[in-house]
Amino acid sequence: MSDSQMVIIFNPVAGRRRANLLWRVLDILVANGVRLDLAETHRAGHAEALAREASRRGEQMVVAAGGDGTIAEVANGLMGSTARLGVIPLGTANVLAHELGLPFAPKSVAAALAFGRTRTLWPGLANGPDGVRVFVQMLGVGFDAHVVHNLPFPLKKMFGKGAYVMQSLRELARYNFPVIRLRIDDTVTETGSVIISKGRLYGGRFRLAADAAPGEPGFSVVLFDHTGPGAALMYGTALPLNLLGHAPGVRHVRAQRIDFLQNIAVPAQTDGDDAGPSPLWVCNAPGPIQVVMG
Repeated sequence: MSDSQMVIIFNPVAGRRRANLLWRVLDILVANGVRLDLAETHRAGHAEALAREASRRGEQMVVAAGGDGTIAEVANGLMGSTARLGVIPLGTANVLAHELGLPFAPKSVAAALAFGRTRTLWPGLANGPDGVRVFVQMLGVGFDAHVVHNLPFPLKKMFGKGAYVMQSLRELARYNFPVIRLRIDDTVTETGSVIISKGRLYGGRFRLAADAAPGEPGFSVVLFDHTGPGAALMYGTALPLNLLGHAPGVRHVRAQRIDFLQNIAVPAQTDGDDAGPSPLWVCNAPGPIQVVMG
């Protein structure tokens, strides 16, 4: 373990509640001779810039200490490089960490980062009018993204995952549930909401897409055809019961590219962060990244 170096990109906002975990991991690494370069993020997109700078310097491991959004930013900065992506899960849901079976206990996290065994992850790209956004776990368009867009940070900070439930109930009467028109590979269809997933899990450890293959190109597209407040309540109830993927009106399609065809703006979210309006199209990243597993 000695005479090695890691760059740690830390999101102090995502990690405030679990800062103790971060410092315990770092203490163990330093005690075992690992040299650390710790960089805090200060704004949206900063983690991506820091990761890109680290990869250009030739760093071989860049660690994202934060939630799924921070991990996605760091992955974006590492695209096209040989640097490995490490994870210290500090977020609210930590969906990717659960998806890949990454450790959470400080000693296990430190050991995983030091050992350095990797697993392939093939991200997706959301191509919008303002540029390209990488996502590592999923992209949602519709009601769930509307909830993410309007979720106050103090509520999320105070209640964690429970804040999403509270905000969902608030938004039932405010969201107008527009029809989403999209092309999935060569097939045009319509639906009420859509989740384009790289992994099996959604919202934490809840099962959604059993056919997902995180290490391969392509997506599990989950379409929610029933719409309106009643349907949203039904889907929300099915989630913690691990029944969402099999709920009435839910379709599953494997695809390589998804184009959004509607003319109206529908909110989008990537890896639990607000992503503005729905992208123009979604496709595979040019290549995979290697995630450190331990």
